[in-house]
Amino acid sequence: MIKVRKQELLFLQKKKQKNSHYLRALAPRPPKPAGNKSFLLLFFKKEVLAFFLCFFPFAAHATNIAAVPIGRQNLPWWQARFTTTLAEAKTTPNAKIIWLGDSITQFWQRTGPHGYDNILPIWQKYYAPYNALDFGFVGDTTSSLLWRLDHGQVASLHPSLAIILIGANNLGHPHWPASLTTPGIEAVVTKTHTLLPTTHILLLGVLPSIRSPWVDTQTKLINQSLAQAYANNATVTFIDVSPVLTTNGHADPALYIDPKETPPRPALHPDAAGMSRIAAYLAPTVQHFVSLPSVASRQSSEPSDN
Repeated sequence: MIKVRKQELLFLQKKKQKNSHYLRALAPRPPKPAGNKSFLLLFFKKEVLAFFLCFFPFAAHATNIAAVPIGRQNLPWWQARFTTTLAEAKTTPNAKIIWLGDSITQFWQRTGPHGYDNILPIWQKYYAPYNALDFGFVGDTTSSLLWRLDHGQVASLHPSLAIILIGANNLGHPHWPASLTTPGIEAVVTKTHTLLPTTHILLLGVLPSIRSPWVDTQTKLINQSLAQAYANNATVTFIDVSPVLTTNGHADPALYIDPKETPPRPALHPDAAGMSRIAAYLAPTVQHFVSLPSVASRQSSEPSDN
């Protein structure tokens, strides 16, 4: 009888030890020290942070990446174009107008055999007489343009008018909504005014496109916000050119290059007819703020044959 009792006590003791181990395993463990992770984050390069935020837009709300200068020097063609535009600025100090923007702006220099892609003659008609400079870069966002402004894009220039058209690419791959893009555009305007305090700024709304319902919504929100922000502003004139590019409130694909290409792409870049409409729509405002340079001044900016 005593022997059986001892066996029961031994069994209960082992069971108690086993339960004790189990309960310790379930008990919450104290948090591990953070170590050096937070310290190391301080040394992350801005480019790495920008890359992270581009692909994880939710994180961008803490720091508005659309309003942070970020260069694209990793792209050889971009760096080469930036160098070229800096040289153009130095050789054309009497430029009365400068355009700042992305591929839509760069397309002012586009030539092509199909008519719809031959846009340069429109530039020559409306802007060449002002010794205008085209600082448009394919793929640029507000961040890219801010970087260029920070690195001498308009240095030594004193134009009468700076035309800004930026923001379309914010809604593309980065997928930055109006809540980020609008402050980014405003940052570009502020920076431009800081660098060119005597220059009037003509800010254009983001152009209508045919990409997605989300892009349509964000475009309208951006343009509405900008119109309110710069209403009755003595330094900045805001113009939404959507009326000349839309039919029944939607972008007219007949006025865009992209659907005519092979393979067709979503409408984003106005073709020659669309760009001509934009230039004509802006002409009264341009003429109000800019006087044509003298013939002698225009000739002095032209390259010599010698």
